[in-house]
Amino acid sequence: MEIHEIISFLESQAPPSLQESYDNAGLITGQSGWECTGIICSLDATEEVVLEAVSKKCNLIVAHHPIIFGGLKKINGKNYVEKAIITAIKNDIAVYAIHTNLDNVIRGVNGKIASMLGLKNISILFPKENMGKKLFTFVPVEKAAAVRAAIFEAGGGQIGNYSECSFNAEGTGTFKAGEQASPYVGEIGKQHQEKEIKIEVIFPAFLEAKIIRALKMAHPYEEVAYDVIALSGNWPTIGTGIVGELPEAMDEMGFLTTMKRIFKIPVIRHSALLNKQIKKIAICGGAGSFLISKALAINADAYLTADIKYHEFFDAENRLLLADIGHYESEQFTINWLQEILEENFPTFAVLKTAVKTNPVHYC
Repeated sequence: MEIHEIISFLESQAPPSLQESYDNAGLITGQSGWECTGIICSLDATEEVVLEAVSKKCNLIVAHHPIIFGGLKKINGKNYVEKAIITAIKNDIAVYAIHTNLDNVIRGVNGKIASMLGLKNISILFPKENMGKKLFTFVPVEKAAAVRAAIFEAGGGQIGNYSECSFNAEGTGTFKAGEQASPYVGEIGKQHQEKEIKIEVIFPAFLEAKIIRALKMAHPYEEVAYDVIALSGNWPTIGTGIVGELPEAMDEMGFLTTMKRIFKIPVIRHSALLNKQIKKIAICGGAGSFLISKALAINADAYLTADIKYHEFFDAENRLLLADIGHYESEQFTINWLQEILEENFPTFAVLKTAVKTNPVHYC
């Protein structure tokens, strides 16, 4: 198994095109053509984690946070980033980061948090705009089912809880094959009329290349006629944060106590208690203060996130319980998510969770 195969799978779950413009997800050190000897899953790729990978004979670290976030002008070991990079390169350790692209898919970082809390009826808190597209193509009647199946297999036709969605209309296509053509039907030099099905399917924008490849492979024509148009609005499974409901409402102190137990933390910074029941929960792993207004807009009872500044607690406006559980703590289950999906899809070699706790914040 080569590293590029593992990367390809990860990017099918969280496409690189979904990362934010400031991010640096992807392969940071190493070469995708290396044979993989094992994987260490971690939140951070610090030098200690790199040395752990060396000791456990794993040459791939899959981390949530990119160890290189801004530009490096020198690499001489003067800080923790440079030390980690030097150690990884010296020991032929590949470091791959799957960051905001994993934040922006519903089954990623926030989906894992939602599952740990047992939330129901989940949806994206802040959907990304203009992430949908529609494919139009024209297929001979007898091949329409096979082409539709290929498009569906590539990820097209998913609308909420429904799959294999398409619109189909029958019509007549015309063409005249040139001298160098190799037509599926008709004769060279003569206009041909063919009963065809017009197929319309919507899909998320990041799947466009995959869907067009599938279309062309399944389509019988030498030259495939198709159109792709952008759709306005958002895509329901792409965006930041998640909102869902607890199975049963809880009082505020009961909710906070439960969060401390689930996230294994000694303290939670939170806004004023409002003497209300907690049922509808908004969550965002990592630094999520930019979504406080979104949590208010959907009338969440509580918003669970991290890295909230002093003045930002006022933004709760006595309308919701704003809880800061810590950056590492909020994203810690991402390590489990990575290990679970990699073990399931690559069972032939070791996929380990790091034994290093990389949280730089300590409590006393």
